[in-house]
Amino acid sequence: MNNSWRQHELVFLLLYAVIFYIIIIHYSLQLSHDHYNKLYGLRAGLFSGQLNDASDAQWRNFRSNLPILTFVFGLFTLVANILRALYNLKAEGMSIVWLLISLAYLSYLHGAFIFFILSIATANFLLIKIFGRTKYFPFVLWVFNLAFLLCNRVYEGYLFASFGNRWAYLDKFRGTFRWHICFNFVILRMISFGYDYHWSDHNTYVDEEKHARHCTTCSSGKTCYRMLQERNVGIEKFSYTLYLCYLLFAPLYIAGPIISFKAFASQLDTPQKNYTLKQVGWYGFRWVLSLFLIEIMTHFFYYNAFAISGIWKQLSPMEVFIVGYGVLNFMWLKFFLIWRYFRFWALVSGVEAPENMPRCVNNCYNLESFWKNWHASFNKWLVRYMYIPLGGSRRKLLNVWVVFTFVAIWHDLEWKLLSWAWLTCIFFIPEMIVKSAATSVKVDSDFKEFIFRELSAVAGAITITCLMVANLVGFVIGPSGISWLKSVFLQAQGLPTLFGLLVTFYVGTKLMFHVSDAKQRTHQS
Repeated sequence: MNNSWRQHELVFLLLYAVIFYIIIIHYSLQLSHDHYNKLYGLRAGLFSGQLNDASDAQWRNFRSNLPILTFVFGLFTLVANILRALYNLKAEGMSIVWLLISLAYLSYLHGAFIFFILSIATANFLLIKIFGRTKYFPFVLWVFNLAFLLCNRVYEGYLFASFGNRWAYLDKFRGTFRWHICFNFVILRMISFGYDYHWSDHNTYVDEEKHARHCTTCSSGKTCYRMLQERNVGIEKFSYTLYLCYLLFAPLYIAGPIISFKAFASQLDTPQKNYTLKQVGWYGFRWVLSLFLIEIMTHFFYYNAFAISGIWKQLSPMEVFIVGYGVLNFMWLKFFLIWRYFRFWALVSGVEAPENMPRCVNNCYNLESFWKNWHASFNKWLVRYMYIPLGGSRRKLLNVWVVFTFVAIWHDLEWKLLSWAWLTCIFFIPEMIVKSAATSVKVDSDFKEFIFRELSAVAGAITITCLMVANLVGFVIGPSGISWLKSVFLQAQGLPTLFGLLVTFYVGTKLMFHVSDAKQRTHQS
């Protein structure tokens, strides 16, 4: 009876989802058609007579540079792989090859300003080697890196003129990309190298045999990321050459994904074997299909242009919801493509970095799941180098504030990002309390299971709504827009839309439960 009910429920949920997306597509096309002449950032598109939403600077720059990036990375990986095969190079040899390639790449990107990158990186390396074995080393490491994270932003990458007029001419050689933007990722790598060196004289690596018995990846003959970052790589790997190669590794330099030093060094020594050549090719082909999808999206649905043009203030509550939902999906697909593109070239080079978007944004119904799957490699970094050293789950309610404040500052020095971080923390608190209470409840009957499932779906609907609010505040309307959101949705005209989106997210959460159940059955079989 229970299975029969769930099958009928699934049919209803799928029908609702189909109708929902038909309505969303219809409204989106109508909105784009009615307001395109008021929107900023629209350009001539690939399709005849159709404009393209190029309002997002990050996506516009990536898309326009895609041909040259593909040529450059294809050449880089070809040279590196040929040299590895010809001379049977291991970590030290490959670090020299990739360091030379990466320095040439960075010279084009940043011009003379590569001096600042190498100077800060060298100072960090010396600090690690001098203080790395002391008990107060984590404090020194964080102070040093946070200071440069803030100063780089405040002074916007510094000027050579500040060192004297005779150096001012170097300010003309800026390259094509602002170095201090990319340096945010370098700072994460500098901290990773520091901690891995600090922990290298402790027996922190896992028991490989015991781990393999419980890890589905390792038991299948592959090597999981946890094993890569926990296994002992030997103190000789913590050399200056390998350190610089890790910081500047061309395929992952601009945007990641983020990989820990140990995981990188071990794969530089022995290339990854989790992906065969055929699987890497299939991974690249799926990326091309995803690129085609975002082209369709930006040519017909101008979500991001609505967001940056301020037109959303003139829209009805239903239209505001559609634009907000569309922006979230556009952001997910944009980062999905950027991160997977660079991860693909790392795989071709023999380095497997963590997947940043392992799950679709529309298949996350709680905050913890969302952040584990949105920028997954950053999440792994935060857990390893911030959350656990701060006390882990023993101080979870406090740690989330520290972690998300750092995430906001790491992205940029803006009040709206701090507002996004603190709103997320506020939304995290009830979820953690409910989860803690749920673990103590015994579900020992069909009725209790039904009630628990329904309450979880309601909680999921509220969480998704909170996620949309936090991301709209952080990346679109800013903290001042909170009062505007209240005035739009908490009034007679907006309440039906608010109720409708909660019902929709409730249905979506129930669908995610069915997806999770299907995956669990597949895994068990």
